[in-house]
Amino acid sequence: METGSLALVLNAHLPFVRQPDYPRYLEERWLFESLSETYLPLLRLFARLEAERIPWKLTMAISPTVSAMLGDALLKERYASWLCEQLELAGKEIERTADDPVFGPLARMYADLYQQNFDDFTVLHGGNVLSAFDFYYKKGRLELMTSGATQAFLPIYRSYPETVAAQVEAAVVSFRSTFGRSPSGFWMPQLGWYPGVEEILGAYGLQYTVVSIRGAMLGKPTPRRGSYAPVACPNGFNAFIRDVAATEAVWSETEGYPSDPAYRDFYRDIGFDLPLDYIGPYIEQNQIRTFTGFKYWAVTGRGIEKVPYNPDLAAAKAVEHAENFLYNRTRQAHKAAAHMDRPPLMVAPYDAELFGHWWHEGIQWLEALFRKAQDTSELRLVSLAEYQRAYPENFESVPELSSWGDGGYAGIWLEKANDWVYRHCFKMIERMIELAERFPNESGLRERVLNQATREVLLSQASDWPFLLRSGKSGSFARKQVEDAVTNFTRIYEMLCANTVGTEWLTRLEKRNNLFPDINYRIFRKKR
Repeated sequence: METGSLALVLNAHLPFVRQPDYPRYLEERWLFESLSETYLPLLRLFARLEAERIPWKLTMAISPTVSAMLGDALLKERYASWLCEQLELAGKEIERTADDPVFGPLARMYADLYQQNFDDFTVLHGGNVLSAFDFYYKKGRLELMTSGATQAFLPIYRSYPETVAAQVEAAVVSFRSTFGRSPSGFWMPQLGWYPGVEEILGAYGLQYTVVSIRGAMLGKPTPRRGSYAPVACPNGFNAFIRDVAATEAVWSETEGYPSDPAYRDFYRDIGFDLPLDYIGPYIEQNQIRTFTGFKYWAVTGRGIEKVPYNPDLAAAKAVEHAENFLYNRTRQAHKAAAHMDRPPLMVAPYDAELFGHWWHEGIQWLEALFRKAQDTSELRLVSLAEYQRAYPENFESVPELSSWGDGGYAGIWLEKANDWVYRHCFKMIERMIELAERFPNESGLRERVLNQATREVLLSQASDWPFLLRSGKSGSFARKQVEDAVTNFTRIYEMLCANTVGTEWLTRLEKRNNLFPDINYRIFRKKR
């Protein structure tokens, strides 16, 4: 008998990084690593489950920036070339560790991984990874959501409904162009919610999202079913509530499953361990040491000393942790069911890149979870859309401003290390509104210019940049992205004010920042 339901939600997002002016670019590796360690392994997992007719359900948000990069011909070509370099390094590693009974098999494991990725990407999927996700979407196994166009942290822009609407509209149009249908779900970037945003989301036909438990419990009125069912805003838009216990079991850096000593250590990499004359061709041309993906050590513990990684031990641990996760969720459902008028729902949202990339065994954990879930009749895996269809009537409440960041509010994206970003973003928004009002019905070259200005505004708003500025990791890169967007927009604004357009410069900019081909600058017109 069904006691409760579990909804796993993965958010696949990376900032838009595309630099055709350089032969290779360090930050483009973020996409390549996510493809190799998360997106392609997920598709292999889906194929295995389908082949064995194992029932599975998953909700996945694919951000518009990820969709744009996965569909870009230049980045596809660069990814295939990068895989060839990885295979070359794997060959050298197999030779270097040939006589080592511990590290030799690990080198061969990575060689097999990159060969499989190369074959899948170039042959099986023909470079079109998005169509593979769409296949499972159409089969009804995978529910796809969209997200903010560039993952802007929307509560910070609540005073500018035009830019919130632009983030939503660009995302909906991008999703429709990619998957041939309109999305029903919208992932709030960083789970950043504020009262009133539901009106904008509902205006675009969106039906549901996920919010933090803090925001939901501080909502008015307090949800009658706690976090075990979504709440409905007055306009009918539904907010599913993040389950703390289910999320922290995987997410916590100190207590979560990925911290187990048996798992692979993410940070110990041959890119930092081996001599530069050996590893140099596989890092950056200026000899900046970086991750290569070849990691031979286990988490082990908090000390400096590490033990070699044992894939068999780690795989067994992933199965054990999947069983533990299901056991705890079943117990949780039993306790909650006594106070519910329907089976309690536990919503577990995570960044997709946690699985396989940050947590190497995360894909194995998901597979074990899906396999073990079919053996229990008490806990049912559901997608968010499926649950909403089953229970369309929900308690009416509007969540309070919140996020899933530390502290539960906006502190990560608005503090002394990054607050300078917003005065520029706000000025760009105000000027973009001015341009949209001044030139309401342009076509041809001037329309192209105005559309590109809109892209630059959206790119400046990515919540990735304040996050990186705060963390100090890739901070100079993040600063440059903001400064470039501000500079590009300001140049466009001044050209339009002077009634001149640098056609050659505009064309180069369009080719570099080529996302959102269907953008419409008129979204920035004032709402009447």
